Amino acid sequence: MIFGKNSDREASEVQLLEYYPECRHDPGEEVDCTYFSIPQVEETHAVLLSRPFWMWGAEIGSNSKGVVIGNEAVWTKMPLNKEGGLTGMDLVRLALERRSTARGALETITELLEKYGQGGNGGYRNKIFYYHNSFLIADPNEAWVLETAGHLWAAKRVEDYYAISNGLTIGSDFDLMHEDLIYHALEKGWIKKKSEFHFARCYSDTFYTKFSACQIRQGRSHELLRQKTYTLADAFAHLRDHGSNDYRPDTHFLMNHVCAHAGASPARQAAQTTSSMVAHLTAESNTFWVTATASPCTSVFKPVWFGANPLPTSFMGENISDYDEDIFWWHHEELHRHILRDFQHRHDLIRKEFDVLETRWMKQATQVQEGDKAKLTAEAFSLEKETADALIAMMESETILKKPRFPYRRFWNKQNQLVKLDLN
Repeated sequence: MIFGKNSDREASEVQLLEYYPECRHDPGEEVDCTYFSIPQVEETHAVLLSRPFWMWGAEIGSNSKGVVIGNEAVWTKMPLNKEGGLTGMDLVRLALERRSTARGALETITELLEKYGQGGNGGYRNKIFYYHNSFLIADPNEAWVLETAGHLWAAKRVEDYYAISNGLTIGSDFDLMHEDLIYHALEKGWIKKKSEFHFARCYSDTFYTKFSACQIRQGRSHELLRQKTYTLADAFAHLRDHGSNDYRPDTHFLMNHVCAHAGASPARQAAQTTSSMVAHLTAESNTFWVTATASPCTSVFKPVWFGANPLPTSFMGENISDYDEDIFWWHHEELHRHILRDFQHRHDLIRKEFDVLETRWMKQATQVQEGDKAKLTAEAFSLEKETADALIAMMESETILKKPRFPYRRFWNKQNQLVKLDLN
């Protein structure tokens, strides 16, 4: 089983990679989610999370049982709960902490959805960003797609491959559903009889779904997934995909690429890939490959395994909202934003360095002994940081061959000013 996800968020929204060990909880204890508290369970699994720093929940995550989940924003005809509820990220984390199989995680999400609902603002600086959620859920044995519209939902078991984006994808061939799903569509007059029911056509909000360019991205993902073989290296390339080798992030209006780059257009201002994860799940072991950075095309996937102290400690700082070179995400962001000043040329330069490192770690990950896994992870993070330092120094003195267009430069200059990052 190979699972992959890009987390697309606002351009300067730090996403932290964190590990939480398994834990037993006292009776009556509550868990403080992003907007309110709910009763805690007796025991929670160890989890590896990629989390927007201001939220409790996670965009992408895995647990020590081999369950992995990622969520996507979707827009539907159902009313939005702007006052509260569990965020999609809360639901990801709660399911990972509480269940040991993909099917169990699906059941937990739907149970919590029924009991507490979903809602609350999903934006960082954007305080009016509301949406519903869809989920990819997998373990070493099976995978599920779960898509929601308010408290209603449909789920489909994955037969070979599947990709989701920012729109409903399930039609009439689902395996599970909320008991009121079809009846609600009949009551609203979206269909005249049960046989006409198609989840995506009935429940999608046409305007937001269209301008999210989700069908373009999902179509490109299916094109990549239809290969005769699909390897771990293919998954990395998939999440870095721009559709062509001559891609420039300053030249398009919509969010229509798998590897998302924020830009000046309204459709792209909250469309930066801020973290990526690939999970390789087998009967023998589970390996989690993470960037812990924005923009996988300018970064490296590094291996992580569950165990004692699986992560290095260079992820936190006192003021995460502003640039801090001691925080791993921000350290890479300086390199990322240097690359954006002359993308095509500088992207090619850094990939020559980073591809060597990634190939090396992929080989070592298949040979490493159990007791040396945390050491290999720490070495990978350290060496990427050293390489990034050298590349930043090179770019500070290198001539810009082709400047991006003015609106794009202005957008990123403003982003740099907001976080006190000086590239001059």
